[in-house]
Amino acid sequence: MFTVSQEHPEDWWEVEALYDLCFAPGRTALSSYRLRDGVPQVAELSRIARDADGILGGAIRYWPIRVGGVISLLLGPVAVHPTHQGEGLGALLIQDSLALAEARGWERVMLVGDAPYYSRFGFTKLDDVVMPPPTNPDRVLGRALIPGSWDGIKGEVVRAY
Repeated sequence: MFTVSQEHPEDWWEVEALYDLCFAPGRTALSSYRLRDGVPQVAELSRIARDADGILGGAIRYWPIRVGGVISLLLGPVAVHPTHQGEGLGALLIQDSLALAEARGWERVMLVGDAPYYSRFGFTKLDDVVMPPPTNPDRVLGRALIPGSWDGIKGEVVRAY
């Protein structure tokens, strides 16, 4: 049993340690991190999951970005501690945070990830959206939180500000 709540500043080091554990060394060299540099995460959507003993089991973060000049959300990273992978915790964090984003009025969200995994959450390939290199264009995925909100949106993904 996990409790999902908003990530707070005092959780930062613990979440970073989880990301270090779950992702390859050099994760911060990825192009998506350049979009996050110096930009505060969307705190109300950045969530953590703790077990009954208070141990961090998973985390998800969101960042504001611009796609073709239009404000959007960048989902990621999302991570689940290896001892809890396969238990649905990642899905819980994704579904919880997407519902919250929709309730807060966000229109669209994108990520860089595996289409077979993220398609079950409504993500599809964004053919006209260009992430900074070196990003595989087949991994650039989006989901409209409001129907049609990706229609006509194309171009480069850049920092929100």
